[in-house]
Amino acid sequence: MDTSSTGHALVLGASMAGLLTARVLSKHFDHVTIVERDPVPDQPEARKGQPQTRHLHGLLASGLEIMTRYYPDLPEALAAGGALVSDMTANMCWYTYGGYRRRFTMGREAALMSRPFLEHLIRQRTLARNNVTLLEHCATRGLVTGDDRRRVTGARVEHRGAQPMEATLDADLVVDCTGRGSQTPQWLFALGYPAPAQSEVKVNVGYATRLYRRDPDDPRGQDWLLYTPEAPGESRFGGMFPIEGGRWIVSLGGWAGDHAPTDEQGFLEYARGLPMPEIYALISRAEPLSDIIPHKFPSSLRRHYERLTRFPEGYLVLGDAVCSFNPTYGQGMTSAAMQVAALDELLTLRAGRLDGLAPVFFKQAAQVIDTPWQLAVGEDFRFPDTTGPKPPGVDLLNRYVAAVHRATLVDPVVGAAFIQVMNLLAPPSSLLTPGMLLRVWRANRQRSRLLMREAELAA
Repeated sequence: MDTSSTGHALVLGASMAGLLTARVLSKHFDHVTIVERDPVPDQPEARKGQPQTRHLHGLLASGLEIMTRYYPDLPEALAAGGALVSDMTANMCWYTYGGYRRRFTMGREAALMSRPFLEHLIRQRTLARNNVTLLEHCATRGLVTGDDRRRVTGARVEHRGAQPMEATLDADLVVDCTGRGSQTPQWLFALGYPAPAQSEVKVNVGYATRLYRRDPDDPRGQDWLLYTPEAPGESRFGGMFPIEGGRWIVSLGGWAGDHAPTDEQGFLEYARGLPMPEIYALISRAEPLSDIIPHKFPSSLRRHYERLTRFPEGYLVLGDAVCSFNPTYGQGMTSAAMQVAALDELLTLRAGRLDGLAPVFFKQAAQVIDTPWQLAVGEDFRFPDTTGPKPPGVDLLNRYVAAVHRATLVDPVVGAAFIQVMNLLAPPSSLLTPGMLLRVWRANRQRSRLLMREAELAA
């Protein structure tokens, strides 16, 4: 149910977090304006300011469920456009820790598609709201406040057309969804507020991506293929997902500078070197449809707005502007959706009251972020070159999680529990119950016996 109240909301940034935020705010405000610095095409296309959108993406089950709450026809629109919307565990081909995870039925749908296609569908549906407006090719130059600087009352923007023009947009609420490059810390400092503390975990991840034609008669065309390393002995990964347009999208890369080459032969040889042979076997025979595009991700970055004791009224920060995760774990879009859902619930409970909103929202957003941050950082600290604030006990926990990974190769019940956590549908603590500890132990014993038997037969 829409619970619109009077007022104007301003959203900075028209990527996924900004679009989802605008959709939610359209329930609570008479009008919502989205300000985007890039020109925005009316088709699925990566913009200049979105270098990561050209690479491998998947929408986790919890993210799809939240987005479907706001866009009920989204799963059907994705499927009609050629995306794969299915129980992700039924068509999983995931090699890790020396074997393939056991397939099973999770009973929840996830989605595989190109990021530009998903964003295009979300943008269409958000802008179809009669109280949402998009100002494209319009850069935000700073915040506007009252004389006492206690409340943000709008933003200064510059329309970057043939004749640049500056303007001030007044708003009752301004939300920064401009991503990792957010200027909010600098804007706060200029207004006399402290900038948030930051946690940065340096991973030096880099990968390269190419599109290939997908054979419609290939029975593997509905599978998604993924190889993830057993660190620290392995550092490379590879993913191959079916997406709309009868295409495969393939991303190859690694941690600690072990990045994939961008020349054709080097890219193929990198794929050939993965312990999982399927990716190389498919792309060595498939028709390339794009150049090989590189991307580098130096570090995961979290800004702790929840720790600030002073923050202006009428202003929020959301999505990658708060926390930018290592993208190899596929959590970014779902984390943003969960933050947006928390904002929606908070605005509904407060019945339009905006005073004191920021500290309450930032605490809830921090709770949303804690789990994916814990998962991503924990995995990254398997690699010895990873640096940054290391959570206490992470090495001990990682030894157990390695046993969980091995257990998923033989026990689908453990696999189901792991996938639930990975999809942000269950807390990591669900892997630590007495019953799960016992299953993990038994599965590892079974795995060891199978490996010994294979060794004896090979001798």
